Amino acid sequence: MKRNVLIIGAGGVGHVVAHKCAQNAAAFGAIHIASRTQEKCAAIIASISEKQGPEAARGIGAHALDAMDRAAVAALIRATGAGIVINVAQAFCNMTILEACIETGAAYLDTAIHEEPDLICETPPWYANHEWKRREACAKAGVTAILGIGFDPGVVNAYARLAALDHLDTVASIDIVDINAGSHGRYFATNFDPEINFREFTGTVWSWQGGQWRANRMFEVGREWDLPVVGRQKAYLTGHDEVHSLSANFPQADVRFWMGFGDHYINVFTVLKNLGLLSEQPVRTAEGLEVVPLKVVKAVLPDPASLAPGYTGKTCIGVLTAGTKDGAPAEIFVYNVADHREAYEEVGSQGISYTAGVPPVAAAMLIADGTWDVRRMVNVEDLDPRPFLAILNRIGLQTFIRDSGGDRALTFA
Repeated sequence: MKRNVLIIGAGGVGHVVAHKCAQNAAAFGAIHIASRTQEKCAAIIASISEKQGPEAARGIGAHALDAMDRAAVAALIRATGAGIVINVAQAFCNMTILEACIETGAAYLDTAIHEEPDLICETPPWYANHEWKRREACAKAGVTAILGIGFDPGVVNAYARLAALDHLDTVASIDIVDINAGSHGRYFATNFDPEINFREFTGTVWSWQGGQWRANRMFEVGREWDLPVVGRQKAYLTGHDEVHSLSANFPQADVRFWMGFGDHYINVFTVLKNLGLLSEQPVRTAEGLEVVPLKVVKAVLPDPASLAPGYTGKTCIGVLTAGTKDGAPAEIFVYNVADHREAYEEVGSQGISYTAGVPPVAAAMLIADGTWDVRRMVNVEDLDPRPFLAILNRIGLQTFIRDSGGDRALTFA
């Protein structure tokens, strides 16, 4: 029997997830979308109808939901008969949605580590602070929970595992590189939820090097990368979700995350931070209003979904894995290149949302057919990456490799 799917979250990534579930509806039962605002779900369904035709949108359910309310989430899972829950809501909701899935037996997927609203950059490893504490409960309930199944984290974890399985005998370092060489034409904007975006960069930068956690400041360590398609790009050592699971699975390797930033972004970010406008702690105005500065900044910035129509250029996200092969030093770069314009033409999204939204659908398809229905909690690198990357090749995110033989597309039987 095919499993019904419940998508929680109707932002830019949820938009892509819904489109891709509709495109691959044969893999699932009924499709449902839930958000705090039911109208946002209805707008996504209307977009599916416009892009794919009325038949593709017919029967997709739209629901209002407070995803911070565990009982409400569990009730909706039961009401929709959902066997797979794709969580693309804010990361603050992860634990309530996960708990609801454990309670109801539904499989759980998310794309980012849980965050507490009043805490930034907790002590590493971050997964151990929240999600990993529910491993035993997932195993006892027989619930499949796949953590961090966006692109980064997600696909990049699969790239690292693929390198270790098929291309290297030993792994000494894993460097994830995320470059957006596109342009949205706005003075300043973030490519996904501004609140989550800024929280990533206002705390300590954690990397795993020499068998221990190393702390740096944001924008303290940068280097230039020569990458396929997008060319030479400056990227900075940044703390990120996947470092925390990869360091547990590859403890002998240095694990680092590098993200590209232009000078303009750095300048605006620095001013906002120095003024205290990126703080998650509430302040009181002269009029007696209590506000959170970070939420005010979010409110005045463009909605990331609104960037899609004018976005041009490409992204390049990949993993440089170094080690040995047959006793000699070796390294490979496994990567994807996405085009903002192509993403918009296909699903009405910009490329960042597209790369984050396609992978959880591929994973849901593998749960639905039993391949990844492991009945326990896992990170992506705990699973065989080949069937996952094979589906991604087919539904919109082609995997490439650069090694001593040059650049080529990878295929999987």
